[in-house]
Amino acid sequence: MTTRNPEFLPVELTSLHADSWTWPFWEAAASHHLKAPRCTSCQEFRFPPAPVCWNCRASEVDWVELPGTGVIFTFTVTRKPLLPALSDVVPYVTVVVDVDEAPGVRLVAQLVGQDPETVQIGQSVRVEWDDIREDLTIPRFTPAD
Repeated sequence: MTTRNPEFLPVELTSLHADSWTWPFWEAAASHHLKAPRCTSCQEFRFPPAPVCWNCRASEVDWVELPGTGVIFTFTVTRKPLLPALSDVVPYVTVVVDVDEAPGVRLVAQLVGQDPETVQIGQSVRVEWDDIREDLTIPRFTPAD
């Protein structure tokens, strides 16, 4: 059995709410790949995934593999546990990351492997995959070093 990183949020607080538009994201994540939908008509990224392009109203997309790196757009540090299950992981950092090579794509995830007091907007990060269970892998970010 794999030992989970103690910084990670408890498994009990993770669940997958996939639909037909988001399923390709989660399927790629299961293989440790970061993908986002890009409109085949105007080439705009559509994230979060949606049935039609916000730019040109087309419906077709290609799922494009991304490098898994980016910069922190903003973040918050949670210091008080809202639920008893979070008592062992506070403080924890939630980041919004501007994903490299995907203009307009921002991903919200937990930042691990860094003292919350040292996190900075504009900091480079990279994705780290957490295989929570056989049917669910989620992205987290770590400092890019």
